[in-house]
Amino acid sequence: MRTDRLPPLGLAALTVLEVPPLGLVPLAARAGFAAIGLRLAPASPGGVAYPLSPPEQAELRRRLDGEGVRVHDVEILTLDAAFRPAAHDALLDQAAVLGARRVTVCGEDPEPARLAASLAGLAERAAARGLGVDLEFMGWRATATLAQAEAAVRAADHPGAAVLIDALHLARTGATPAEVAMLPAALLVSAQVCDAPSAAPAGREAIIAEARGNRKLPGTGDLPLAALLTALPEATVLSCEIPLAGVADPAERARLVFAATAGLFAADSSRSPPAPPAAPAGTATTIPR
Repeated sequence: MRTDRLPPLGLAALTVLEVPPLGLVPLAARAGFAAIGLRLAPASPGGVAYPLSPPEQAELRRRLDGEGVRVHDVEILTLDAAFRPAAHDALLDQAAVLGARRVTVCGEDPEPARLAASLAGLAERAAARGLGVDLEFMGWRATATLAQAEAAVRAADHPGAAVLIDALHLARTGATPAEVAMLPAALLVSAQVCDAPSAAPAGREAIIAEARGNRKLPGTGDLPLAALLTALPEATVLSCEIPLAGVADPAERARLVFAATAGLFAADSSRSPPAPPAAPAGTATTIPR
């Protein structure tokens, strides 16, 4: 990926998860984002999600057109042992109507052949609606690593299926940008950027908490973001998935995220990204999951 010019950036749903889709569109546009992600299905049982009624869907489409913002992805479907692709046609239909390009999924099926079949079946139904499918690996799920996600996508053997690269999950599961660079460009359609300390939190629950609510702005941590951007194909779509625990205002959070990510592409690499304001003493910001 070229690092001498700023590509269109997407605002991932998790960055401002407390903002419903109708409010997300103008917020993203004002911060400078060209695209958004939508959380239409929860990441875990009882998690935050925003299924849309037909009137809400129509209004969202109107706002997207009016603001010049597009939907890159809708999330997140869990491919577990009971997964049936046909059960998710309504979500795929809605994604297509909204002009989305990808559907993000995670893998919770410990049986590789069954996981690949689920991924292939979903990718086929998605392709019929003009959508692709990105499989995201996370250290606490059955599909935990880059290698496992790559294996599942290759076994699914569908041109619409790809691996979603998240900078934090890549680092926390021990993979490197050099391994990303070895993948075919066709498997690298989407990527998510953020920063974090080099040392992982201790324990599974702490790692989940970091991923879902306490990432860092690009340039304020230790992740090899420059190397990752170089490893990604130029056509890979970048989204910013950066929940900031110390920034309560979602509009300010989005502004900081855009500015810091844009700084990765600045000609003057000595520029420092803006630091998030400190939370007042004795307060904590709760970001919904």
